Formats: sequence, C-alpha cells, structure tokens
Amino acid sequence: MTPRPDDDRDEAARRNGPPDPYRMPETEQVLRRVIEIVESAPGLPMSASVRINKDELLELLDDAVAQLPEELRSARWLLKERDEFTARTRREGEEIISEARSRVANMVQRTEVAKAAEVRARQIIEEAESEARRMRRETEDFCDQKLASFEIVLERIAQTVATGRSRLAAPTIEEAELSDLDDDREDGSTVFDQEQ
Repeated sequence: MTPRPDDDRDEAARRNGPPDPYRMPETEQVLRRVIEIVESAPGLPMSASVRINKDELLELLDDAVAQLPEELRSARWLLKERDEFTARTRREGEEIISEARSRVANMVQRTEVAKAAEVRARQIIEEAESEARRMRRETEDFCDQKLASFEIVLERIAQTVATGRSRLAAPTIEEAELSDLDDDREDGSTVFDQEQ
C-alpha cells in the first residue's frame, strides 16, 4: 500500500502533538480509504465487478480492525465518564437541594419560633398588665377600706372631742346651783324691791 501525504501528516500529528478532538477517528479514516479504493477501482470489461488490489484492501481493513478496539475503548471510556459525571452531578444536585430544604426548614423553624416567642411575649405582657390592673384595683379598694375605717374612727374621736368640749363648756352642778341662786337672788330682790 502506498502511503498518502495526508496519512503522513496525520501520523506525524498523532505522534508529535496532543490529539485533536475534532479530528476524524483513525478507524473511520481507514474505512473511508477503503471506500475510496473501491469507488476508484477500474471496472472489468463487460462486468459490474471491479479490480482491486487485494493486499492493499486487506491491509487497510486490518488497520481498521486494529484501530477499532482503541476507538471502542475511547467511546466506552467517554460513556463511563459521562455516566460518572451525570451521577456525580445528580448527587451534588441532590445534596444542594437537601441542604436548601434543610436551610428552608431551619428558617421556617426559626420564623415559627420567633412567632411563637412573639405571641408568648404578648401573652406575658397582657397577663402582666391585667395583673397590674387587678393589683391596682385591689390596692385602691384596700386603701379605700382603710381610709373609710379611719374616717369612722376619726368621726368617733371628733364626736368624743365635741362631747368632751361641750361638757367642759357646760356649767358644773355646783356652778349651775350657784348660778341658779344668783338668778333667784336677782329675781327675788327685784321682785322684793317692787313689792316694797
């Protein structure tokens, strides 16, 4: 088989540099070369058959078979990598979703705790205000009762004082008798004088 210039360039590029990801696979190149040979082969007179160099064609087909497992291995490796990448991406996605759900649950729980704490704080404040109002009323009632009893006591004391003062102001029995005698004397002398 005579090597083509393109084959030499491909072989040199394959040995010297990194593989070109857009380069046609070697097996496909070999099979396309076989197709070209068959298409360009001269025909036999009076027949649909063509004349092909058997050795050249067999060599190309052997190269294709030799390259085939490497291409298949590469394809299988790519499929495996794709599956692993998909699985890894799916796991990471599930972890992200799980973490997001956990965060949302924590946020909801914190919100619920905050709401419950706010409700409880309002209840405590309302209970404290109600208790303060009740205690204020009870204190006012207690003070009113005590003041009322003081008032009664003071009224009694005032009455006692008034009674005592009126007693002190009233003439004693002796004074009253003396006063009556004085009155009688004055009345008697006046009457007596008038009779004389």
